[in-house]
Amino acid sequence: MNEFSLRNRSVLAAAIGAVLMFGAVSQVNAQSAQDRAEERRARHAEGKQSASASKAVADEYPNATRKVEAKASSKGGPKLQKMMKLYDDDKSADARAAADEIIANTEFNAYDRAFAAQIGAQIAYDGDDTAGAKQYLQKAIELNGLDNNGHYGAMYMLAQLQLQDEQYNESLKTLDTFFNETKSTKPEQLVVKGNALYRLERYPEAAAVLKQAIDTSPNPKPEWQQLLMATYAESGNAAEATKMAEAVAAKNPNDKRAQLNLAAVYQQAEMYDKSAVVLEKLRASGQLTEDKEYRQLYATYLNLDGKEKEAISVINDGLQKGVLKPDYQTYLAQAQAYYFSDQAGPAIDAYKKAAPLAPDGEAYLNLARVLWQEDRIPEAKEAAKQAVAKGIKKPDDAKKILALPGK
Repeated sequence: MNEFSLRNRSVLAAAIGAVLMFGAVSQVNAQSAQDRAEERRARHAEGKQSASASKAVADEYPNATRKVEAKASSKGGPKLQKMMKLYDDDKSADARAAADEIIANTEFNAYDRAFAAQIGAQIAYDGDDTAGAKQYLQKAIELNGLDNNGHYGAMYMLAQLQLQDEQYNESLKTLDTFFNETKSTKPEQLVVKGNALYRLERYPEAAAVLKQAIDTSPNPKPEWQQLLMATYAESGNAAEATKMAEAVAAKNPNDKRAQLNLAAVYQQAEMYDKSAVVLEKLRASGQLTEDKEYRQLYATYLNLDGKEKEAISVINDGLQKGVLKPDYQTYLAQAQAYYFSDQAGPAIDAYKKAAPLAPDGEAYLNLARVLWQEDRIPEAKEAAKQAVAKGIKKPDDAKKILALPGK
C-alpha cells in the first residue's frame, strides 16, 4: 500500500450492530380497538352473572392486608346499572359520560365512583385513549373503594400502560406499591417489573426479578427469556447471556427468533465465527427474509479475517433476492469486501454505486484511491473532485491525487 491506499478496513467498515429480538414484554397488548371490543363482548357474553354469584370470585391477592367494604350505595346503584347497560350495549360515548357523571358526584360513595372510574378506564383503553385510561385508573386507585381484585387490577393495568408509554420511573413506582401491598409473586407480574428495571438500565436488579419469574413459572414465555438474555448482555455478563441463548436455541431449533438471538449474543461476545454459523443455517433454510438479517450476516463476516468472499456472497445473494436494500451501506460493504479480497475492478464498480448515495465525499475519496492504484489517473482525479465537492474530513488527501501528473 502507498500514501493513497485505503488506510485500513476499520475506516471503511459499515458496522451493523446486532440486537436481541425481544419486544415489549408483558405490556398491554397492542390490539386494535375493534379487536379489544370483540374481546370485551366475548367476556360479557361468558361472564354475565348475578350479584350474588359475583361474590364467589376468587381472591387474586390473598396476601394483601387491605380491607375495604366494596359495595354500591343505594343512590349510586341505579346509576351504575344504567352505566353498565350502556357499556354492554357498546354505547361507549354514553357509558363514558355516565361514568364521568358518577365520578364527579361526591354524594356517591367511594365504591360507586371508583367502579365508574374503572369502567371509564376500560372504555378509554378500548378507544385507544391511553392517556384517558391512565387518568381513570389513577382516580380509581385514589378513591380506594374497589375490592382487592379491582383495586390492584387497576394498579397493575396502570403500571403496564405507563411502561407502554415509556414512563418507566412512574411504572416502577406503581409496581413497587403494587408488590409491597399485594405480596404477589406471580411470574407474569414480576416480568413487568423486570421490564421496567431493564428500560431504566438497572440491569442487575432486572436480572434478579426476571430470573425469579422464569424460575417460578412452570411455562416461562420465550420473550421473558429473551428479555433476561438482553439484560445479561447489556450488563456485560456475556457468559450468562451466551449460556441462556444456547439453551433456548437448542430447545427451539425451529424458532427463528431464538436462533437470531443466539447469533446476536455471539456477536456481542465477539464470537463472530459462531454467529456466522447460526446465521448461515438460517440463510440456507430460506429464513433470512429481512434486510437487517442479511446485514447482520455480512457484517459478521466483515468482522472475521479472511471472510470477505463470504461477505460478498451474502451481499450479492441479498441484492439478487431483493431482500437487501441497494443503499449506501450495502454498496460500501460490498466495495470494501471486494477491495480487501484483492478484486479491484468490482470494488471500483461498488464504490461508484456507493459514492453518489453517501452523506459525504469519503466514498468518492476511497474510489479515487482505488482508481489511482489501478493507474486510472483521469478517473481518480474526477472522483477526487467529487469528494471535495461533497465534503471530506481531510481535503489534503484529495488534493494530492488532484496534483498527480496526467490529465
